[in-house]
Amino acid sequence: MKATRQLHDLGQSLWLDNITRTLLDDGTLARYIAEDSITGLTSNPSIFDAAIGGGDAYDAGIHAKTLSGMGGEALFTELALEDLRRAADLFKPVFDATAQVDGWVSMEVSPLLAADTAGSIAAARHIHHQGNRDNLFVKIPGTPEGVPAIEEAIFLGIPINVTLLFSCAHYQAVAEAYLRGIERRLEAGLDPHVGSVASLFISRWDVAANPQLPAELHNRLGIAVGRQTYRAYRELLASKRWQKLAAAGARPQRLLWASTGVKDPSAPDTLYVSALAAPDTIDTIPEKTLHAFADHGQLHGVLPDDGGDADALLAQVAKAGVDIDALALKLQQDGAAAFVKSWQQLLQRIADKASALDAKSREPIAR
Repeated sequence: MKATRQLHDLGQSLWLDNITRTLLDDGTLARYIAEDSITGLTSNPSIFDAAIGGGDAYDAGIHAKTLSGMGGEALFTELALEDLRRAADLFKPVFDATAQVDGWVSMEVSPLLAADTAGSIAAARHIHHQGNRDNLFVKIPGTPEGVPAIEEAIFLGIPINVTLLFSCAHYQAVAEAYLRGIERRLEAGLDPHVGSVASLFISRWDVAANPQLPAELHNRLGIAVGRQTYRAYRELLASKRWQKLAAAGARPQRLLWASTGVKDPSAPDTLYVSALAAPDTIDTIPEKTLHAFADHGQLHGVLPDDGGDADALLAQVAKAGVDIDALALKLQQDGAAAFVKSWQQLLQRIADKASALDAKSREPIAR
């Protein structure tokens, strides 16, 4: 049995951390669903920047939308949602078969809104409406300003994928926001069934910390943070507060492992996927890592509910001189800044393509 299928049978969802129009057009995404147990996908500005810049698959769409008067963020949003609607339709059978637990796709609000609570809420409402798919998550970063936006969006019934979480404390803050949003819905007599996932980034910890750590601690910090956060997740699901909400019809905000591609060439290319196998979680997996895990991945047990050796390892890392809380904050800020950079590059790329396509369309036809 393929290792990807083993994870699926364990109760962990594998989502593709990528989307391109070519993946949809040539049947690759459909093949991943059929052969590799892929049951959802995520997108972000960096992914779309690479997709649109990587060929001519989007040129016709960019040109047509430019001619209709669209431009900038509005043009990109519709371009991205065209892809995501198609992907959502491919995952709809999974969405229905799992009673809306699985089979999701994700679209991010503008990264320029990471410090704008009201703007994030407005953007989430717009994307949710324009996306027009029940299995579309809107991604909001779990920044201090994003947390109240997440609560309000959940209260409004908008499914949310919380992104850019780097620590157990980050996770706990957005889990609290999710609980408050659901509790407010119940108080208002509304349906408490609103989907959400909380995305904890893993590999960036090790990229940042490895240079400060002895070799024996390399590539272990991200997994330790994941284990610590998984313990908090399990404790929340066992709490009386959550049990009361579940009894009223609420669904858990599932924990999602993001950034699970290995960046260190000396480490096994399936390191994080193998280490983070756990039921009731999701792993968003880059294509390269998906191919590696499907080919030679192995499961080495399941994450322990109590976090295992997480506390001991985090203590060793701290003793070696890494300020974990400060690094978590820096990683979140750096991640938000990186998405802003990708966003600006993306919009400029689209503008440049639109201009070039318009100029080409005006060239006289050779006789």
